Amino acid sequence: MKSRLATLALTTALTTAVALPGLAIARPVTMTTTLTEYGGDGAYLVLYVTDPSGRYVGSLWMAGGKSKYHEHLSDWYAATGGDPAQIDGITGASVGAGRSLEITLDLADALFDAGYTLHIDAAVEDMRDSPNEIAVPLTAAGAGTPVAGRRYVASFTYR
Repeated sequence: MKSRLATLALTTALTTAVALPGLAIARPVTMTTTLTEYGGDGAYLVLYVTDPSGRYVGSLWMAGGKSKYHEHLSDWYAATGGDPAQIDGITGASVGAGRSLEITLDLADALFDAGYTLHIDAAVEDMRDSPNEIAVPLTAAGAGTPVAGRRYVASFTYR
């Protein structure tokens, strides 16, 4: 059984490397989102990527698990049709006011310096929604540079 799993893993890696050479190489990227002291309940956040034409590529993480609030993450919701498959396995708890969310994900090298943009939509119960709270180009030069949000995000960085 172990041999079959190793063969399957190797085959998958090679297939990916041949079919998508730019996406085969990835590196761990740590993203830190710190919220302002907005005085409300925990925030729902969704981090997702768009291509150079502005088309949705994929979701990276969602903070907040109740699906009834997903439609309030309106830009992401419009891009995905609210499809729960876009966030299966990549969700966590909502983030409280003044707190930070830190996640580390493997992102393909091909996403950097190629026109891709990382977006964060935010929503807080009984408060205004904040679509496109953050929109930051994924560039090597931008790593470590804090970006301020429009309403709920005090700062966002990736490194």
